[in-house]
Amino acid sequence: MKALITGASSGIGKDMARILNKNGYDLVLVARDEKKLREFQKELENLNNARVEIISMDLSIEENCKELHKCVTDVDILINNAGFGDCGNFTKTDLNKELSMIRTNIIAYHILTKLYLVDMKAKNSGKILNVASIAGFMPGPLMATYYSTKSYVVRLSQSIREELKKEKSNVQISILCPGPVKTNFNNVANVNFHMREANSFHVAKYAINKFLKRKFYIIPGLDVKFAIFFSHFIPSSLVAKITYMVQKRKIIK
Repeated sequence: MKALITGASSGIGKDMARILNKNGYDLVLVARDEKKLREFQKELENLNNARVEIISMDLSIEENCKELHKCVTDVDILINNAGFGDCGNFTKTDLNKELSMIRTNIIAYHILTKLYLVDMKAKNSGKILNVASIAGFMPGPLMATYYSTKSYVVRLSQSIREELKKEKSNVQISILCPGPVKTNFNNVANVNFHMREANSFHVAKYAINKFLKRKFYIIPGLDVKFAIFFSHFIPSSLVAKITYMVQKRKIIK
């Protein structure tokens, strides 16, 4: 069995790779930082006989996503995890960074999900896990672009899930929707969470466990489950006000 994981050099992606490696999966790990990937490859190969291949690649470049699909075939599991965020007033955040975020968080997910889904449907087997966020279920003032990208991932995955159900396909798609997790995300997004952050390995372990049991919504933590549940019953305008206050507290000044 082979799993392809993007954003695998740190955080949740790295921890999911550890767990799948322990379960005997051959891995293809993709990230931009080749040095980190090589160090991680050595770590995993010392722990297990499973094959670990690394690919240093910037998935914000559309052609790289297509090239990845050409190079890596016969994938049993695809985990779309690469992504980042940014925080600040929409008129003051960096446009180029936001466009790169959209290309990484949306376009790369879209391309890889579509191309590998076609392959999986042809053989009527395979699993796709798209890493979304609690952010995908609500408005996100002061993190407008990031929240919007995760909303896209949620809606795309929900839609594909229904198509697969109607076709009675054995192919599975799932979404992981965590709240704040202690990873390098904070440094890239220029934020400092003033709330409990989940442990990355615990989130990854929970995610893989539920994913392999074919659960669609994978939501670690009761607090996150409650937040998503109540967001459906509270007016969006009120959710936006609450989110604004939360975001404002975590901006690094």
